[in-house]
Amino acid sequence: MDIYTIIFLALAVFIFLRLRNVLGQRTGSERPPFDRAARNTVQGADNVVPIPGKVIDQAPLAPTADVTPPTDRWKGIAEPGSALAQGLDAIAVRDSSFDPKYFLSGARSAYEMIVLAFANGDRRALRDLLSSEVFDSFETVIRDREKHEQKTETRFVSIDKAELVGAEMRDRMAQLTVRFVSQMISVTRDKTGTIVDGNPDKVADITDVWTFARDSTSRDPNWKLVGTGSAH
Repeated sequence: MDIYTIIFLALAVFIFLRLRNVLGQRTGSERPPFDRAARNTVQGADNVVPIPGKVIDQAPLAPTADVTPPTDRWKGIAEPGSALAQGLDAIAVRDSSFDPKYFLSGARSAYEMIVLAFANGDRRALRDLLSSEVFDSFETVIRDREKHEQKTETRFVSIDKAELVGAEMRDRMAQLTVRFVSQMISVTRDKTGTIVDGNPDKVADITDVWTFARDSTSRDPNWKLVGTGSAH
């Protein structure tokens, strides 16, 4: 072995020892790297659900802790101990971000959008807001109007009330039933302009009872109309 080979070997050993001191050794007990995305999600059985708002580190509850919702939790929405309050509690357990007041605000907007889209025969708008079963029912009426060359004109005067009257969890589906009290003018005309239904000069009092549903395990925050009815 010549002198140059010995020098290269010595340098290699020296460099190896320096790297070992700087980088350290893996022992199997190192903490995993911080994952910001993991801190902002909750891992469920089937999917990863984003946590709304800020993440606050808290000590976990003991397994035997009895967590009872406050009696005024749904103040102005449901009476404590009522079937409606119990249904809202069940939904809140599955979806901690659920806010009934925020939902009702959106439901009022959806109610007006759906009624007007139905009157105008706007299938595209309806498809995004209705379940497939309700869409098929609405589409049948729209198709019948088109067959008879009729057009419906609807105008809202006011939406006087939108109140929750039912809430429940069905497996993973949250369902909320809302009673809408509104005033509107509606008239249907044939191709000659002759009125076949309604009165363009009369404000009608309308009460509708609609049910909206949402998959509580879905990342999609939107609710869809799954049932319609009228109250007198």
